[in-house]
Amino acid sequence: MPRFYFDLRHGDDLAGDEEGLELPDIGAVQAEAAISLADMARDAVHSAPLAPGGYRMAIEVRDEVGPVMQVRLLFKVETQRQ
Repeated sequence: MPRFYFDLRHGDDLAGDEEGLELPDIGAVQAEAAISLADMARDAVHSAPLAPGGYRMAIEVRDEVGPVMQVRLLFKVETQRQ
């Protein structure tokens, strides 16, 4: 089974995945990246006040050859009333 690495990007910071996961196909990779990004977003919202530009996060997936996919999220709150 191929090994995929899920690097975490939060703003300009990148945390590389040194271990990776063995997954059977690109569908499983996409699902894992989406779940990880959702968890990242939930943790960020609970741990810090929302920045004026919102949160920009991504999971950048690579294998031993190079980049495979990027799953991105921009979480932003726009108030309609003060």
